Amino acid sequence: MVASAFLAGSILTSCNTPTEKVDNAKENAIEAKKDLDKANEEYQVEIENYRKETAQKIADNDKIIADFKTKIENEKKDVKAEYEKKINELEKKNSELKEKLDDYKADGKEKWEKFKTEFNHDMDELGQAFKDLTVKNVK
Repeated sequence: MVASAFLAGSILTSCNTPTEKVDNAKENAIEAKKDLDKANEEYQVEIENYRKETAQKIADNDKIIADFKTKIENEKKDVKAEYEKKINELEKKNSELKEKLDDYKADGKEKWEKFKTEFNHDMDELGQAFKDLTVKNVK
């Protein structure tokens, strides 16, 4: 983006005096910096919004786990043990995802998109595991 702004600026300024060229180059650099700052700000806002949304999903998962633990209290010992094992696995995965999100450091738009895609996939798998667990309980 900066290079194209600079290229456009140099084409437009090629017919100007050296002083005008310097002034135009400064203006182009200022505009390019503003564009870059705006893009970085939008990127940071996107990350923050995603963190909030995902933190809510993780909190919802914690609530599902707590509710499910309450529901299985009256199950037979062997059934209860199996559910507890599965719940512990889901709880661990939920905690790992929370930690992964908390540890993410903004490191460029491309890496953010890759992180977000992988994280969404993991969250979807976890959500499906929760659904599978509750369906088995109903049967």
